[in-house]
Amino acid sequence: MAQVTVTIGGRAYRMACDDGQEDHLTRLGTEVDARIDQLRAAFGEIGDQRLSVMAAITLADELSEVRRRLGEAERNASAEREARDEAARQLGRVEASLASTVVSAAERLEQLARELGPSPSGGVGMG
Repeated sequence: MAQVTVTIGGRAYRMACDDGQEDHLTRLGTEVDARIDQLRAAFGEIGDQRLSVMAAITLADELSEVRRRLGEAERNASAEREARDEAARQLGRVEASLASTVVSAAERLEQLARELGPSPSGGVGMG
């Protein structure tokens, strides 16, 4: 287990994290610290605890919005997949119908050719 020190609101906090996650935890700490600095600039010195709670709430609000957008994107992607799958099924039906029509036409042409018999010149082409 790795250890990282992050500074938030001018205070250092020693935190444990999984090995390899040190940079990630440091970036998160920097983001929280920046958010607290933004709130402090907007509201002044209203107390560290209140600033921390406000920062947590604004970050949670952003996370909630991202989750909402992700859910919407997933629903849209699912609807697009369903539409694509239905279009593929419809294309398959059209191809099968077309193939059947071509086979029927070929069979009719063969039947007509048999009924007409061989050509008078004995060959197939026109000459």
